[in-house]
Amino acid sequence: MNKINSSNAALALLALLAMVMATTRFSPLAVVAHLQDASWAVVFVAGFYLASQWRLAFPALLAEAVLIDYIAIRYLGVSNYCITPAYWFLVPSYATLWVGGSWLRKHHSINLRGLAALTGSVAVAGSLCLFISNASFYWIGGRVADRTWDGWFTNFSIWYWPFLRVFLAYVSVAALIHVMVVQRHKFSPQGISESELIFPQHRLTGALAPTRRRAPGNRCRS
Repeated sequence: MNKINSSNAALALLALLAMVMATTRFSPLAVVAHLQDASWAVVFVAGFYLASQWRLAFPALLAEAVLIDYIAIRYLGVSNYCITPAYWFLVPSYATLWVGGSWLRKHHSINLRGLAALTGSVAVAGSLCLFISNASFYWIGGRVADRTWDGWFTNFSIWYWPFLRVFLAYVSVAALIHVMVVQRHKFSPQGISESELIFPQHRLTGALAPTRRRAPGNRCRS
């Protein structure tokens, strides 16, 4: 198999993931096709494939998310209800997704053990991401008049599965593609190892929908 230029490979993957985020975070296509926001999965998958390029990839994806939100609010009539001081907790919440993907990179395999690692990393990273974004919005966002522990826990419980379900669905699609590519090349004349799938980590080291006002703690895009 021809060696892929590391810089070009990293940039190509980053561009692909950025396109997925742009298409699903807010776009006419997402509205028409009822696509759910894939931002969480995009950051998680980027952490898996581009862990060593975090200085470029992670800030780039964060900047894209902020830019999309700005355009949607400034020019497309989307409510700014979710833009509060808590919005900047987007950074640590997305960081948990990146770290989850990076951890999975070191522990993944195509067997039951690998499936357990995938499920566990998605559950932990997604739960922490939602915890940070939901708690920060509820407690310091300024949108909830009477804040209580019971109120926050109820709100967190309401949104937990809807967010995790979408995250899990997108990551499952990515994992399925990963497995299909590995199995395809496993039997090819050239062959490919699991660690070399698509954009191998060791060869990348030089590379670099409208929001409506709802009850306090609403489903703000994270």
